[in-house]
Amino acid sequence: MNNDDKRRLLDVLHRTAGMTANQRLIVMLYAMHPTDRAGAVIETATDLAKLVGMSPTVFSRTRRQVIEAGWLEETERLAHISYYRLSAKSTGEDTVVPLRRAT
Repeated sequence: MNNDDKRRLLDVLHRTAGMTANQRLIVMLYAMHPTDRAGAVIETATDLAKLVGMSPTVFSRTRRQVIEAGWLEETERLAHISYYRLSAKSTGEDTVVPLRRAT
């Protein structure tokens, strides 16, 4: 992990300061976990829950809260499994191009 990666993770940790511990844990898990080219974490909720010591039910409920708050977004769905990535709110990246006046 290089200094840019560490700085990015610290930025995410700082942005999540007002969240519950479980919510922050889930956002940080998605920030730290390996992703595909689209930024999605290709791991099931059951496996991620085991990784952080949560029951699958608590993990899914808390992840749903994080999604509703705009910290994660769904990238794709294969059969009944959804995959998620950090949203612009988490990363601090502005993905919207500002409009400019036509002249």
